[in-house]
Amino acid sequence: MSQESMIIEKQDVVIRFSGDSGDGMQLTGQQFSDTSALFGNDVSTFPDYPAEIRAPQGTVGGVSGFQVHIGENHITTPGDYADVLVAMNPAALKANLRWVKKSGTLIVDTDSFTDKNLEKAGYTSNPLEDHSITEYNLVSVNITKLTQEALKDSNLDQKSVLRSKNMFALGITYWMFERSIEHTEEFFNTKFCNKPTVAEANKLVLQAGYNYASNVHALAVHFKVKPADIKKGKYRNITGNKATAWGLMAAAEKAGLNLFCGSYPITPATEILHELALRKDLKVKSYQAEDEIAGICTAIGASYVGNLAVTTTSGPGLALKTEACGLAIMAELPLVIVDVQRGGPSTGLPTKTEQSDLLQALYGRNGESPMPVVAASTPANCFDYAFKAAKIALEHVTPVILLTDGFLANGAQPWLIPAMKDLPEIKPKIAPEGEGYQPYARDPETLARFWALPGTKGMEHRIGGLEKMDITGAISYVPENHQVMTDLRDEKVKRIANYITKQEVFGNDNGGKILVVGWGGTYGHLYSAVKELRAEGKNVSLAHFNYINPLPLNTKDIFSKFEKIIVCELNLGQFAAYLRTQMPEFNYYQYNKVAGLPFTIEEIKNKINTL
Repeated sequence: MSQESMIIEKQDVVIRFSGDSGDGMQLTGQQFSDTSALFGNDVSTFPDYPAEIRAPQGTVGGVSGFQVHIGENHITTPGDYADVLVAMNPAALKANLRWVKKSGTLIVDTDSFTDKNLEKAGYTSNPLEDHSITEYNLVSVNITKLTQEALKDSNLDQKSVLRSKNMFALGITYWMFERSIEHTEEFFNTKFCNKPTVAEANKLVLQAGYNYASNVHALAVHFKVKPADIKKGKYRNITGNKATAWGLMAAAEKAGLNLFCGSYPITPATEILHELALRKDLKVKSYQAEDEIAGICTAIGASYVGNLAVTTTSGPGLALKTEACGLAIMAELPLVIVDVQRGGPSTGLPTKTEQSDLLQALYGRNGESPMPVVAASTPANCFDYAFKAAKIALEHVTPVILLTDGFLANGAQPWLIPAMKDLPEIKPKIAPEGEGYQPYARDPETLARFWALPGTKGMEHRIGGLEKMDITGAISYVPENHQVMTDLRDEKVKRIANYITKQEVFGNDNGGKILVVGWGGTYGHLYSAVKELRAEGKNVSLAHFNYINPLPLNTKDIFSKFEKIIVCELNLGQFAAYLRTQMPEFNYYQYNKVAGLPFTIEEIKNKINTL
């Protein structure tokens, strides 16, 4: 039955695409977010992958989701709860209904709500018929049958036809949000340039979904979200992993060095290796090693001979790399170690996000092994902090750990592409050619040793895992010398604080009642919660950290100005524990979550209001 649509103008809308892991929800969500970004909206995304490679079809464990938050203002999170849920089967509805706003819109494929699929999802009755979801705006569409009808003359096999039904759902949402289908049509022309039949089939189904929504008026709600007023420039939608890869490439170019990445694939870090492997045109060398240990050891070798060297991993892989991390610290070679954190311990939750590698990054090595630790906080600024981590490594001649996480790695947002001329200079601490080179002579300001490239005349030297004599680099077992070298390595890292930016505060620079403290990928949710609380008249501010070791020089001064400090992180309190060792004079409240999911703005606000 036809009905008139109600047009709602909103500043922002959250939509979640959900279905079986084979239903193409990641592609559907990515196309919707790319199209919205081209329209001019600010965008933030949250892909939610099942942990099993191929869970039983139709089960809750096999549900794959992709959440998109679009708006006319600055968007910092993918949203807490969805205004619209597209559910391609009963399991998708079961797994995601709790993340939909009351009175939100549910678009479901009624053809998938068979007795067998309902049983697999754990339903005892059909939710489309038992009045259990009457508080939502239910839009029931025969997506499977309509897809088959659209492709009845295509000569495609049944499996290929059904694989296109996600495009019918995408077409519906494009009409619902007044989005053009042209970008996705161009995407198909490029992706399937060698398979024109497949390209045409997907375009036909996309158009069929769009026309269905337009002609039948099945959707009672029609959203209008205006383009965002953002800084002019050239943008692209970028994930955290791609931004990390590009930040490393930009750093290599600025430093005048080749980039080498030696890594072993691991979820959710593998895409960085993939992205770098595509860039042979930019003189990037990538090596997929046989294991994590080989990955970092090849990177150390590449650093020794003068490359900007990188190794990428996630938590279990970082554990395997720890001995070689110590070698890089002892040899004092520049190296960037990217840890894309995930749920642990052990294999844990490989597709879910967490911040539980912080103490491993700070202390997870034998001996006194100080290492700078930097953390990105948005998908886009993974570029910036990959660049900054490389700058620290090359100018202070030290290994550096860059922490991101699964939420940042797979999430995406519009990114203003910078001009290379606007990026800061990177000046590697390469030893000047000449006689009399001493491998552990140091810059008096930074205490960095000078990096000598093998084959350079007059710079023959040895470095390695055994303790070295100060200045000369000869192997040394002298107790007093070990104390000197241990102190020098520690002080070198501490002095990096002189070269990083001071910590900023969102809110009251001069102090106040509550300071919310966070680090890494929780930034968007903490910022949004604090912004909303301030709009409600609450005296709350935010200090979000990107530099962990060393901390910015003004950290203690900031903390001293607030009555209460609450540290919010996706672990059981690792940053709070670290802060207690660095500044024990302050009392730290904690808010912790370890669920494989990011914070919601609502739960942060509730915790802060309790204080």
